[in-house]
Amino acid sequence: MSTRKVDDLVQAMGLSGMSKSTVSKLCKDIDERVGEFLNRPLNGEWPYVWLDATYLKARQGGRIVSVAAIIAVAANTDGRREIIGLGIGPSEAEPFWLEFLRSLKARGLDGTKLVISDAHGGLKNAIERVF
Repeated sequence: MSTRKVDDLVQAMGLSGMSKSTVSKLCKDIDERVGEFLNRPLNGEWPYVWLDATYLKARQGGRIVSVAAIIAVAANTDGRREIIGLGIGPSEAEPFWLEFLRSLKARGLDGTKLVISDAHGGLKNAIERVF
């Protein structure tokens, strides 16, 4: 998000503008918190996992490109649902899903009995290989 957009958002909330250095510090803090959340250990068993993707426009190398944004939501044995993973990649191709699912397993995703998803070929193949 650009400094200008953050400044516009802050002003819309009724606050005075923010300096570029304050915006940078704020964004760095948010990035660190998001990173901690997305890399946290997944303790216990997660019998149900939902996987899906959508396409978004993103700025890369000064250009606007379409990227796949993927999400994993899981329910643990107590029935509590959590977002357990998010990822951004070039497409929903099997290698991207495979890397994403393996990273969830490496963080401790265990006890999965049912994976709910659409019938995207790359995703189906990755699910079969990982689970």
